[in-house]
Amino acid sequence: MTNRLTITRPDDWHLHLRDGAMLAAVLPESARHFARALVMPNLVPPVVTGADARAYRERILAALPEGTGFTPLMTLYLTETTDPGDVAAAAAEELIAAVKLYPAGATTNSDSGVRDFDRVRGVLERMAEIGLPLCVHGEVTDEDVDIFDREAVFIERVLEPLRRATPGLRVVMEHVTTREGIEYVRSAPRDLAATLTTHHLVINRNHILAGGIRPHYYCLPVAKRESHRLALCEAATSGDPRFFLGTDSAPHADARKLAPCGCAGCFTAPDTMAILAHVFEEEGALDRLEGFTSRHGAAFYGLPENSERITLEKGEPVPAGGMLETGEGPVTIFDPGFPLAWRVVE
Repeated sequence: MTNRLTITRPDDWHLHLRDGAMLAAVLPESARHFARALVMPNLVPPVVTGADARAYRERILAALPEGTGFTPLMTLYLTETTDPGDVAAAAAEELIAAVKLYPAGATTNSDSGVRDFDRVRGVLERMAEIGLPLCVHGEVTDEDVDIFDREAVFIERVLEPLRRATPGLRVVMEHVTTREGIEYVRSAPRDLAATLTTHHLVINRNHILAGGIRPHYYCLPVAKRESHRLALCEAATSGDPRFFLGTDSAPHADARKLAPCGCAGCFTAPDTMAILAHVFEEEGALDRLEGFTSRHGAAFYGLPENSERITLEKGEPVPAGGMLETGEGPVTIFDPGFPLAWRVVE
């Protein structure tokens, strides 16, 4: 039985750091274990230009604890007025690593997202030319589509036509939650990949709704049936390089999570590696954890693997979850529903 595991220091390919007091509180939780993170641009106002990304990156770097080795990889928020030249210039400067597509209204702070995809055609074509990835929040927002079907319908109505119309565009389907999403990635050429979150590997929709509403399990895309969770686990632990970690760790102060119209998001950053070690051990795939967390994403984004290593040890299980105090109020740390035996020790 393996009780100690040393792997290449991991990356997080989908992370929300927020801004201001929240940024200062949550950033150390990711920087503690992760070498790099792809930082989401859905602030208010959003990060839409190269200048916005540069300023946000400076705020992140200023908030890092002294001596921390952590690199924020910036993204731009795609709008219908995004300038292809600005995107290309930011990419050439290595200021950004990707552009993020939010269908308007799909999730937190997505009101500036895309409604008419013809209006972003020029940006997407320029991205295909320069090899800059497009990260997509893969859900439609049509009122006639059930919330549990939004991902599958997005693939059919939006993503497949978009990819056909833009040959060579490299796409990451972020936080995939369905068997259909997994199958679509596997059916496509290698210019399509997907991130999987920590929380979607351990919860299904019963965790949100059965026995009472549990707001701290509410996220978007919403967790689906158990059969879908099992498909996600199989993909994550398969060793397939098209699947890699993007935590979508999304902190909200409890006052906002527990409101009559509560915010979507699970704050998983503090315990992600411990939870993943549990999941991969349960699947008999601890030897594939390093690929999922530390290799596959770097390869897709064309970056070198990290030179540093981290070590996890398995010991006596301890309760998960807890609270992080921030300048905006307490934030509840995601509880996977089981105690954590694995922990990062060095």
